[in-house]
Amino acid sequence: MLGTARLVVALVAVLCAGGCAYVDGVAEPVGADSVLVDGGVAPTFVKDTDQGTTDRLAASTISDVQAFWKQNFPSVFGKPWRDLTGGAYSVDTVSSKGAAPPCTEQASDVEGNAFYCPSKDSIAWDRSALLPVLRDQFGDAAVVVVLAHEMGHAVQSRTSPTADMARRDPDRYPTILIETMADCYSGAFVRSVADGKAPHLRITSAQLDKAIGALATFRDPVGTSSAEDGAHGDAFDRVSAFQDGYQQGAKLCAGMSVDNRQFTQRTFTSLTDKARGGNIPLPDLVKAMEPDLNAYFGGLAGSRWSAPKLTQSDGPASCSSGGDQGPVAFCPATKSVLLATKGTVAVLVSSIGDYAAGTLLATRYALAALSALGKPIDSGDAGRSAVCLAGAYTASVPARNQTLRLSPGDLDKSVGVLLAYDYGSRTTAGTPIPTGFARVLAFRAGFAGGAKSCGV
Repeated sequence: MLGTARLVVALVAVLCAGGCAYVDGVAEPVGADSVLVDGGVAPTFVKDTDQGTTDRLAASTISDVQAFWKQNFPSVFGKPWRDLTGGAYSVDTVSSKGAAPPCTEQASDVEGNAFYCPSKDSIAWDRSALLPVLRDQFGDAAVVVVLAHEMGHAVQSRTSPTADMARRDPDRYPTILIETMADCYSGAFVRSVADGKAPHLRITSAQLDKAIGALATFRDPVGTSSAEDGAHGDAFDRVSAFQDGYQQGAKLCAGMSVDNRQFTQRTFTSLTDKARGGNIPLPDLVKAMEPDLNAYFGGLAGSRWSAPKLTQSDGPASCSSGGDQGPVAFCPATKSVLLATKGTVAVLVSSIGDYAAGTLLATRYALAALSALGKPIDSGDAGRSAVCLAGAYTASVPARNQTLRLSPGDLDKSVGVLLAYDYGSRTTAGTPIPTGFARVLAFRAGFAGGAKSCGV
């Protein structure tokens, strides 16, 4: 299943209040960026369809996903692909007369969700309180990402692990592994769409960035253990799996196991941290991070390191020369890091969390280290290196520091700020990495591979 379905239900009223029209009683988002080619596929094969735009998008997705697996399944698994034998179901969860799809007792069981039913080899989605919300909040491409994930479970039912194996051997096939593989399969398919290989769908880089936001949003609640039955992963886990499939293809997904896949630490280590939801006030965060940032990046730069002066102010973070770096800036002429604590940073902390600001701060210290090492900081790969080094720094915190700790959800805050904002990737000239996908990929490279993977 999609995961965190209650969030979708809560969002539908808010979103449709400001941006939905109703066509034949079905909520349809207004002004959604279409991903359909020539109108897509008519949803005639979808059971209980209302023939609306949303079902057309879903039908086009199911059709193209099956075409993808028909082509790629044999090379990955050594046998032919078999299309769904139980069909696809569009469920009207708003109507009291809505028909129940397989694996459910009533239509309302599907509210706010999409799922694959292994016993009937079928797929179903809520066309009233899920897909329109996804379209409105994250764009049409989010529907593609979500349904491709559910079709990933159909892939598993034709190979292994299956849901039955997960029940029999939860240590080898925990729920989070099953869901991670499905996210990965979704990424492999979406790559084919982005490359123009899908018959009825196209996805641009801007649409992809918004769609990945759906995975980040429908994460497990902060503090959920990765070992918990039903866990889908936090935002970092889910986006990472999707990107791995997108970058490396379905064979990588098929080979995932508990032996080669690590999941982030997601349980609170203290009652105090839990009570704060993993957040501390910005002044406390900066106070804790400043000496730690100097220690880490000073270690990278060696004798050439000169600790930048960190200045906090209500005004803009603007250097006397260079471009706009956003609310946190490294000024090479004065060897200083400027942090504008009001405005944008305050919004980021309140909406994403404390380590959203911490991530941006780390990228500016990374620029200071690059400058000390004599590397370009105003052009070329400087922005990527800065984000990558912020990832390497973040990974180093638990192992190196006895006073500074990452809280559950901190990596999700990094993903959130990098997906939605380009500040962390800006060079001193103000030039950013243009896509959130690439920014998160750079952060993950540093987090997994350390500073060496960032060219330092």
